[in-house]
Amino acid sequence: MPALPDRSGQSRPFNFALGFGVPAILMLALLIGDPTQLDFAFSRLFYEPGVGFVGRHSWLLEDFLHDRVKQAVIAIGVLAIAGFLLSLLPTRLARWRRPLGYLVLALGISTSIVTPLKTLTGVHCPWSLTDFGGSETFTSLLAERVPTLKPGRCWPGGHASAGFSLLALFFVLRDPRPRLARYALGLALGLGLILSLGRVMQGAHFLSHNLWTLLFDWTICLACYRLLLYRTAEQPITLAEPAI
Repeated sequence: MPALPDRSGQSRPFNFALGFGVPAILMLALLIGDPTQLDFAFSRLFYEPGVGFVGRHSWLLEDFLHDRVKQAVIAIGVLAIAGFLLSLLPTRLARWRRPLGYLVLALGISTSIVTPLKTLTGVHCPWSLTDFGGSETFTSLLAERVPTLKPGRCWPGGHASAGFSLLALFFVLRDPRPRLARYALGLALGLGLILSLGRVMQGAHFLSHNLWTLLFDWTICLACYRLLLYRTAEQPITLAEPAI
């Protein structure tokens, strides 16, 4: 692993009011505007009555994009944890202690919030709804759920977080490696978009479910960046300091 450049000075400027404000406004717009009609219209592009969603049994979408990509992101998380633990020892990785600690925290929170939110909200997947050949009745995010023996587990988009959680790579690189950080940003957004579209084609999520995931993951990664990595001129960073 190459050594980080000297970061004894301040971080590159970042407009946190904009970084936090835009996602907050978009979340509020989704709550007030209710994207149901757009969600249904987009999902119907991939649904054939009597047949189902075109990607429901696709090897590419299910085995590769769903399973293999998720495993790759889990591997990144495991490597970050291992690297952080090793950085606590007197090794060369001690220089990377804070960035590695950031990765562990940002990736961990971004991916772990999905399951509790799914359980809390009980939103059904498109493939479960009567509108798309299923047996469940659709209710919007803030509406009271229709009584059912099988509560939904589809909000926010879980698989999309495998891509969007990699926004953490952008923030961990934006100060020491700005050019590489831009590639990381493109990777996270591109992969998250591909995974989101794949799950929509399978009927596993509406498009807005995955947009919520993007907004959550961006906010989490940005908050962790502000807490652990961002330093003004009056707050020089010491890479060997414990991340937690």
